[in-house]
Amino acid sequence: MTTIAHPAVLGEQEAPAAHALAATVDRRIRLFNRCCAGILIALALIWLVPLAWAVDTALKPNAETTKITWWIDNPTFDSFRAIIRDTDILNWYASSFITSAISAFGTVVTGSLAAYALSRMRFRLRGVVFWFILIGIMIPQQVLIVPLFRELDSVNLLNTYWSVALPQIPLAIAVFIFKQFFDGLPRELDEAARMDGASFFRTYRRVVMPLCRPVVSAVAIFTFVWSWNNLLWPLLAMTNPKLMTIPVGLATVQGTYGIRYADTMASAILGALPLVLVFLLFQRRIVEGIAGTGLKG
Repeated sequence: MTTIAHPAVLGEQEAPAAHALAATVDRRIRLFNRCCAGILIALALIWLVPLAWAVDTALKPNAETTKITWWIDNPTFDSFRAIIRDTDILNWYASSFITSAISAFGTVVTGSLAAYALSRMRFRLRGVVFWFILIGIMIPQQVLIVPLFRELDSVNLLNTYWSVALPQIPLAIAVFIFKQFFDGLPRELDEAARMDGASFFRTYRRVVMPLCRPVVSAVAIFTFVWSWNNLLWPLLAMTNPKLMTIPVGLATVQGTYGIRYADTMASAILGALPLVLVFLLFQRRIVEGIAGTGLKG
């Protein structure tokens, strides 16, 4: 006669196997996470090697920079003091900050307005207009240098802060990021604002924009950093040494100092230091802004 086991007995027999399987899966997941963490740490250390070498070189006297060694016999800040004393780096900081701030503010305003119109307004060829804006991402900046130079020269704006800031304001990627975020907002908010008598621009300013602060922060920071690091256009638009931006000024320092590697590295570190501080202070805003757009790397 065939004996049939009770279901409760089967459950008791299968429970240890299920626990063992779950434990094996957990161990594999932990091992995978540790391997990923180890790889990321190794890549981070590799990325930090050039930065550490730059700091090491900047702290050496110029006579010792040719020695291929991490050890510093006589560490000194003379190179940093020389850069601050002998160059207009403080003026370059001010110029870079002013032009980058103008560019970031203008990009946020124009990009958000264009994106809000494309997201909420209904008009003919709206999709075509949006695609034409996105085509701007594929146009290299070098193609527009001559037309921009002639245009700004015709209105006597060359060698001013505006000559550097204005061409950097229209960013197609900013329009795309804002539109992605606006498309995710409930349209009921706009309808409720219109029922209360708010106009299109009042709805944009008082209802929509306060909700997209993370995206505003991300776009502003990215634009600020991109404008700060831009070399080619400020090099052509600025000829006054006191109005030069940091990248242009550093290029003149490197040309002046020649093989004085300690001074060159010190100037590079001083030029990059503000951007490092910006990322450290606003990294959470950047992550929140990218997450809010729905974009993934």
